[in-house]
Amino acid sequence: MADFICSADRLKEFSAKVLCAHGLPLCDAETVAGGLVHANLRGVDSHGVARIPIYAERLRCGLVNSAPDIRVIKDSGAALVVDGDNGMGAVVTMHALELGLQRLERHGSVSIAIRNSNHYSAGSYYAARAVEQNVAMWLYSNAPPTMAPWGGAKRYLGTNPYTFAVPAGKYDPIILDMATSVVARGKIILAAERGQRIPAGWAVTLDGEPTTDAKAALAGSVLPFGGPKGYGIALMIEIVSGILSGAGFGPRIGDLYEDFSKPQNVGAFMQLSSIDAFMTIEEFNQRMEMLVGEIKACQPASGVDEILMPGELEARIARKRQREGIPLAQHTYEALQRLGESCGVPLADVAQPAQA
Repeated sequence: MADFICSADRLKEFSAKVLCAHGLPLCDAETVAGGLVHANLRGVDSHGVARIPIYAERLRCGLVNSAPDIRVIKDSGAALVVDGDNGMGAVVTMHALELGLQRLERHGSVSIAIRNSNHYSAGSYYAARAVEQNVAMWLYSNAPPTMAPWGGAKRYLGTNPYTFAVPAGKYDPIILDMATSVVARGKIILAAERGQRIPAGWAVTLDGEPTTDAKAALAGSVLPFGGPKGYGIALMIEIVSGILSGAGFGPRIGDLYEDFSKPQNVGAFMQLSSIDAFMTIEEFNQRMEMLVGEIKACQPASGVDEILMPGELEARIARKRQREGIPLAQHTYEALQRLGESCGVPLADVAQPAQA
């Protein structure tokens, strides 16, 4: 149950003001805040405003460039390499996305490799922007090493998330946004902060032993989903996001929370395809509606009430939270309140205690 409730608009305004107070220009602060609140709206609280304190700390320490010169350093028309100049991940990724959307006016598909970036929160933030333009999107990112390769005892790969999104006519867009680990590490971080245990099968200790202790899991390794299959997909993402982009890879990526000796140098890879390069959007939506309708009409398995599409549950949560407000746990509220007070932006003016 939530301890505090805050409207999405006011939480975004608070977040942007705090980030501005730590050196970001207003437009960039609003981009970052928009991504964090987007994650909270969709129920992905591990990637929401709980990240503001660490973002602010890295800005304060000069580990993130508050005024980056984001540049295209290699341009082949339908393929670009973008150097983020160590800017905020959301700012760099949204900049690359807008470049890609512009290129789709001349090319049916565009590929963009991104280097020298940082944590960009939830991939669904960028996916939502793409599907608004009737564009299919694939987005991959590497991450600091938290996962051992399949069969290994030492972590080397990140949770390496990927996002896929397409419009679906009258239905909510299909947005698959997931880590290649069993669970995003941010959820283990939240569990550790709350003093909660984690489910078995999420992670192992530093010695490679299974654990339900969140703190031991953070010291150890998360596990890939699907065993060797998840490992293979995580490796693929490491290659396109880290190797091909020229970004950091493996242990060369700075840990968001623990490494204050260097910038993160996170890499990403984005593929955009205009639906109308293949068929009219009307035909595509009609076919998507058939697909979604037929899948949802399949008989549910025993104990299952409804078959859901990727992103459908999150879209429902977003509509509910847009109406009723975003819940904030006590520890998140307190961390944001302390940070806000330190820069003259009190959270108490924005968030209210939840009704019992």
